[in-house]
Amino acid sequence: LGQMSLLGMLRDYGKLFSINSMLAKDVVASRLDAGISFTEFTYQILQAIDFYELYKREHVRLQIGGSDQWGNITNGVDLIHKLVDSEAPAFGLTVPLLLKADGTKFGKTEGGAVWLDPAKTTPFEFYQFWLNTADADVEKMLKYFTFISQDEISELVAELAENASARHAQRRLAQEVTTFVHGEEAMHTAEVMTNVLFGNADVASLSTDEVAVLAGNVPTFEIAADEIGLLDLVVAAGLEKSKTAARRSVKDGAVRINGVQIKDEDAVINPADKYDGKYVIVKRGKKKWAVAVVK
Repeated sequence: LGQMSLLGMLRDYGKLFSINSMLAKDVVASRLDAGISFTEFTYQILQAIDFYELYKREHVRLQIGGSDQWGNITNGVDLIHKLVDSEAPAFGLTVPLLLKADGTKFGKTEGGAVWLDPAKTTPFEFYQFWLNTADADVEKMLKYFTFISQDEISELVAELAENASARHAQRRLAQEVTTFVHGEEAMHTAEVMTNVLFGNADVASLSTDEVAVLAGNVPTFEIAADEIGLLDLVVAAGLEKSKTAARRSVKDGAVRINGVQIKDEDAVINPADKYDGKYVIVKRGKKKWAVAVVK
């Protein structure tokens, strides 16, 4: 499309589209009163050409989209029938739009898109997305995206009404969908990370691989493989601005190294003691974390 000239587009494709038909499409007709730009109006032609090119080059026979894409998809089917054969096997399939409780839809345009590719959305982030589902949306999500029985969903929804803070329905949703997409091991790791970061899980029991996942979700900093003073470590982690402040936190029992509370301000930490000598987990208080990566 980027290499196509305007005159070429009008000559080869524009003549095949009826203005009357384009105006009748729901996505256009519903916006005529409020106004629609020429760019938006012609988008359906571009999407139709895209389907035609995919049909020719990649043998794509079916285009799937949200229900708001029906007109654009059928335009593509019609274009293929005109340019290839009236009986060419080209099809469209639409599914109901996934809407939030406030009526807005999920997607790249609205922000917060969730990808199946773990390189774009990590299993931990994926798990968190479903875990943070609003109470008003969780029943619909369970029905759309899991194979849990209707009876169990009803039980989860009833439990949600009685004890919303427990978020059992959201947790079950996150478990099911993450397992389906990324596998049980990735789901378990995501759950462990969630319990570590937001619950009371013991980080001392984490494996080196799990700490690597944790390092991808909290601030990290580098240290040498040599022993390092506790106060220096806390400051290097950015959890306190000075040794004086670090000393106060240590005395108050607010500092934990690899899950172990340390109150000795003169303590020396040996990176080789835990996690195969690759990481040191530093925590201050309940929510401030950092992972030292040993170089």
